[in-house]
Amino acid sequence: MTKMDPQAFIRLSIGSLGLRIPGSALRSSKTGIRAFSSPCSCEIRLRGFPVQTTSIPLVSSPEATPDIHSIASSFYLEDSDVKALLTPGCFYNPHAYLEIIVFTGWKGSHCGVGVKRQQIGTFKLEVGPEWGQGKPVILFNGWIGIGKNKHESGKPGAELHLRVQLDPDPRYVFQFEDVTMLSPQIVQLRGSIKQPIFSCEFSRDRVAKVDPLGTYWTGSADSSDIETERRERKGWKVKIHDLSGSAVAAAFITTPFVPSTGCDWVAKSNPGAWLIVRPDICRPESWLPWGKLEAWRERGIRDSICCRFHLLSEAQDGAEVLMSEILISAEKGGEFFIDTDRQMRQGPTPIPSPQSSGDFSALSPIAGGFVMSCRVQGEGKSSKPLVQLAMRHVTCVEDAAIFMALAAAVDLSIEACKPFRRKIRIGSRHSL
Repeated sequence: MTKMDPQAFIRLSIGSLGLRIPGSALRSSKTGIRAFSSPCSCEIRLRGFPVQTTSIPLVSSPEATPDIHSIASSFYLEDSDVKALLTPGCFYNPHAYLEIIVFTGWKGSHCGVGVKRQQIGTFKLEVGPEWGQGKPVILFNGWIGIGKNKHESGKPGAELHLRVQLDPDPRYVFQFEDVTMLSPQIVQLRGSIKQPIFSCEFSRDRVAKVDPLGTYWTGSADSSDIETERRERKGWKVKIHDLSGSAVAAAFITTPFVPSTGCDWVAKSNPGAWLIVRPDICRPESWLPWGKLEAWRERGIRDSICCRFHLLSEAQDGAEVLMSEILISAEKGGEFFIDTDRQMRQGPTPIPSPQSSGDFSALSPIAGGFVMSCRVQGEGKSSKPLVQLAMRHVTCVEDAAIFMALAAAVDLSIEACKPFRRKIRIGSRHSL
């Protein structure tokens, strides 16, 4: 059996947010008591990471405490990130901090009029040695005063409730060694070590009758396939093989990528779709559906490819659970991910292991958080997908393989959603 070694990651989670503003603090505002009538928000900053913004509920009762299990924001750090944060900075900012700046309202405008936010206060937590120890630790939990009133007038100011926690979150990291269409080898990365783990087989041909995947295929091969490719993209298939050569996962197009009426791109009204399948352990040479990936092109100043992934539940016939809907830059590429924290879902949804036959018991809903990510390049670039998987969601090599098939489908969707060539008549205008 192939052994997989995880890389060390830690998850910094900020949750259980709540804001308590005494009446005296409300009245002290120059704008009066209505100053805090709008929703409150905060910016969460950590050096070297993008700023995250989230809302904060107001807590009116002195006895009330926000839900300790709610997660508002998460940062995922590998060893190099932690070392960078612990390295002293310049003389005026020698230490790195987790900083939470609380505001009334949100950035933006209302009815065309700019909305000015008012800063309520700031919470700062210094990055310390415990960040690099790889152990679970609660860095802060409870209420803390952040308002200016307490210092200026001695009166109680705004108070912020939060829970800041570090947890080990080891991951497996994989890399496609070449462009997906060239049927590359897939290696596991561990520092500078590359360990072959899978091979990827891509084909653009129609599925032969002897191929078990033919069960799901609708359509037949004919001599017009080459011409068809110019106006629709179909027949694409990826198989993931283990080191013994056995097919352990696959992805193939079930709904062709075709231009929508009146335009030359795949639109949201008629997305292309992939089916992600795994072997049926009860019936050799048979496959079971595991997930569905839909993709289309979003037009704008800079086009994006939207990838929407549903998990197909075996527990309920035909049930689909939306796990991710991500925009990826068509030009620069980006990251597709499944992460219940970043998706801001109402409640985490467990993902069944490919070998679990719909048994969700191994993956507690409380676990939530990061599941997988796949970084791909934009159109016309040499894309070698980089895939990360949370160790807690992988119990065997076959578990990892199904995510490799999903990653391949995401990568190929960038190509499948490229605009189709059209003959534009002279004197006519191209309408979007």
